[in-house]
Amino acid sequence: MGVIKAFKDAVASTFADQWKEIITAPVFNEHLLVAPGIIKTRNMGRGANNVGSDGIISNGSKIYVPENTLAFIFDQEAIENILTPGGYEYQDGDESIFNGDDPETSFTNQIIKRLGFGGITPERKRIAFVNMREIRDIKFGTPSAQLYHDPAYDIDLEVKAWGSFSIKVTDAERLITRFVPTGNSYYSVDEDYVNSQITYDFIQSFSVALNSMSSKYRVSQLASLENEITKYISDDENVGSWKERFGFELVKATIGNISLTESSMNLLKKYADKKMELGAYSDISQKASDMSAQQKIAQGVQNHGFGDMGGMIYGVNMARNLDMYASKGENASVDQQLETLSKLKKALDEGILTQEEFDAKKKEILGL
Repeated sequence: MGVIKAFKDAVASTFADQWKEIITAPVFNEHLLVAPGIIKTRNMGRGANNVGSDGIISNGSKIYVPENTLAFIFDQEAIENILTPGGYEYQDGDESIFNGDDPETSFTNQIIKRLGFGGITPERKRIAFVNMREIRDIKFGTPSAQLYHDPAYDIDLEVKAWGSFSIKVTDAERLITRFVPTGNSYYSVDEDYVNSQITYDFIQSFSVALNSMSSKYRVSQLASLENEITKYISDDENVGSWKERFGFELVKATIGNISLTESSMNLLKKYADKKMELGAYSDISQKASDMSAQQKIAQGVQNHGFGDMGGMIYGVNMARNLDMYASKGENASVDQQLETLSKLKKALDEGILTQEEFDAKKKEILGL
């Protein structure tokens, strides 16, 4: 006869037939992937009661599949049916008094079947529900320091990271057949053997992501780049193969904290100190060079006037057009000084200025 879609939407409509069992999903916590169905009954109008179940179903079982879940019916551990959200009535199970079968006959037949199988019916039918919501806040931490080549410092740093990531089931049938061990109706990422497998793959891909991102981002930027990190991790073969291997995918990776090892902190401190020393030395050296160039130009003008103009032009180029103070405390460039002296020399040659006046003006302009 098969599974009949008996109702949809409102769970209340399934309670119309008193004393008939209603199987539905339990309340899923944040990390629960798979859980067995639970039985609810309506006891003579006195409300719904959970009576406990290991997910066993029989003829006449009413099944309600909530939103964001899928239901799997198993026949001796093989998948018999996959149910989408809605209400159903099961008609492929054992005889059941809940289905209107004769109580004495159904009870006797059940006993006969179970005697040869250790008390368990050979047509053992069970139902489990898969959580299709996002499984969030799976914690991770790097067990050892990861190398990160910071492009700003151009050095390898050792970093440790902590954070969380989330996954989502995208292929429930693949999850059941390839990730969940056969016969398991309860599976949570909080279980050590489940968590270790997922986080091991994640950290391997996280290390690859760090290596790829080191060519573009400073280590201090990583905590704010969750979208980029998620993409880099998803593209790696470890996490990237989850969909094909296990039926779920990475949704988001978030770094809560990144810290440098003590040796890397010391390395950065030495780097910063060295950079400050080099900067101070460079500044002093440049100023000394500028002062020396200016003094040589001034001495050359004083000794030779403008007779050796080629040497002075060379000196100006060496000085890189740096400024020096003129006679009235105003700023004048070397070019401006030379232009003024050139005009004064012309005035001297034309007899407008005396030699004494020219020399006095020259010293004033050059600050001698």
